[in-house]
Amino acid sequence: MTRLLVLLLACASFLLAQDGKIRVIVFGAHPDDCDFRAGGTAAKYAEMGHAVKFVSVTNGDAGHQSMGGGALAKRRRAEAQESGRRLGIEYEVLDNHDGELLPTLEVRHQIIRRIRQWNADIVMAPRPNDYHPDHRYTGVLIQDAAYMVVVPNVCPDTPPLKRNPVFLYTEDGFQKPAPFRPDISVAIDDVFEKKLAALDAHVSQVYEWLPWVDGRFDQVPQDPAARKQWLGKMRSRPVRPAVR
Repeated sequence: MTRLLVLLLACASFLLAQDGKIRVIVFGAHPDDCDFRAGGTAAKYAEMGHAVKFVSVTNGDAGHQSMGGGALAKRRRAEAQESGRRLGIEYEVLDNHDGELLPTLEVRHQIIRRIRQWNADIVMAPRPNDYHPDHRYTGVLIQDAAYMVVVPNVCPDTPPLKRNPVFLYTEDGFQKPAPFRPDISVAIDDVFEKKLAALDAHVSQVYEWLPWVDGRFDQVPQDPAARKQWLGKMRSRPVRPAVR
């Protein structure tokens, strides 16, 4: 997939009025979700000198066929850090359990604080209609936090934003209750290799867990260079919702 369909530039002149730098924060349910849905966008913004942060709302401690718990969470946090290094962005993994995410007040406050601390101009997140509860509730949590980031009496330990960021959905392939409809299509062809490099850092996912779930685990090459080529071919195909 060489295009990421998101609304990015609608308020560019408004955002650039601050200091010429745009501050973007992207939320995903698991370490690697942001990379799949916004890795190219992150690379483009970072190359232009803007500040980008990825946040995984869970620690990913359930997403593997043979590992789990603290060991997997530690591995996935390290993969996320390496991905962030390759993209030139900041990457944070919150310590909520994979597969158990709920849109609670506690997690909403975690989201509000991250948006405020980043002083975000743009917030990106999945739509709240995903088949996976963690993905779906991540979308709900961002929606629930969207207005509250400017309310001083909510999370008073963190200064409220002076103005509401632009909140955007990352693309997806879901058709109901309504198919994703992009407002602007942004080509990422020039940074596609950077996106692949970021995904390549998530070894436990792109070469193990996701191929295993999809019945292609035996097709993954063992040689690092060959498997990255394999990944590039897979990402050039249309992505089914089950593969995220």
